Amino acid sequence: MTTLTLNLKAEYFDQIKAGTKPEEYRLCTPYWSKRLIGRSFTRIELAKGYPKVGDTERRISRKWNGYIIKTLQHDHFGPDPVTVFAINVMEAL
Repeated sequence: MTTLTLNLKAEYFDQIKAGTKPEEYRLCTPYWSKRLIGRSFTRIELAKGYPKVGDTERRISRKWNGYIIKTLQHDHFGPDPVTVFAINVMEAL
């Protein structure tokens, strides 16, 4: 079973857990391109910060539903539009 682990800020983790944030964004950089393009995962593990092993309150597992590449403006990335991998995080296991 192949898992993509994403460590998130508390604000974004809580939004995903509440079901109000359908996608998690990662900039289209060489680092993220190498990790995502041409790869497939079984699931995604979302972590609130860097929790201790066994801390289930700060971890969410989701089914891997892929990503799309899009251009958007988001406060987290600054005032200019950026190209991101928009990773689908809505479907629970």
